Amino acid sequence: MTPEGDAGPGDAAPGVSGLRVVHLDDDLAVVEKPAGLVVHPAPSHSGPTLVSELGDLLGGGDPERPGIVHRLDKDTSGLMVVARNPEALAALQAAVREREVERHYLALAGGRLASRTGTIDAPIGRAAKRRTRMAVSGAASREARTHFEVLELLPRDTYLEARLETGRTHQIRAHFAAIGHPITGDPTYGGAARYGLERQFLHAHRLAFRHPRTGAPLGFTSPLPADLAAALEAAHAE
Repeated sequence: MTPEGDAGPGDAAPGVSGLRVVHLDDDLAVVEKPAGLVVHPAPSHSGPTLVSELGDLLGGGDPERPGIVHRLDKDTSGLMVVARNPEALAALQAAVREREVERHYLALAGGRLASRTGTIDAPIGRAAKRRTRMAVSGAASREARTHFEVLELLPRDTYLEARLETGRTHQIRAHFAAIGHPITGDPTYGGAARYGLERQFLHAHRLAFRHPRTGAPLGFTSPLPADLAAALEAAHAE
């Protein structure tokens, strides 16, 4: 898929460093979210959010989280699509439910995976003892599937691309922890802190879907941000 009506990579959103608008039209925006930015307000968070930074660019749905089609964890960077009106929001949310939105991530997982490709098919719900974590077969589990392809086997880690079929909270992080290969730099799920990482090595680097009004195919890619690129170089040097 190729982008239509590209607003130009590098258009900075006001306020938070690293938040960039890479596509903008009357119905939607595609943005690059930096690590450390929460998507929408929550009782436990009082700082800036993606919603507060984008402001009038967003529209439709819950006034606390207008235009939010899907989310990224606070410390996951990369591409998100947001809606600008109620009609676009409803159409994009339906596309996510029908699994018509392609979401690909670059990740570094601890250890060396035995299979070059595979699917982790395991339901996810809230962990019983730590409610901030998700777990395979946790409370109120829902189906969850993550497909992956190994890009490189490194001395202590595996560099891979993961594709979401479903989009549960912490899905990639919980799934790779469950198979014994937690995401590097992710202490919540047992990932080793190395290569200077201050967050999990997880970046939403490809996003593709059909425009909710025109049906035109849209596709976007985002390179690794500087911290993850430096960590990957360090992982090669081990």
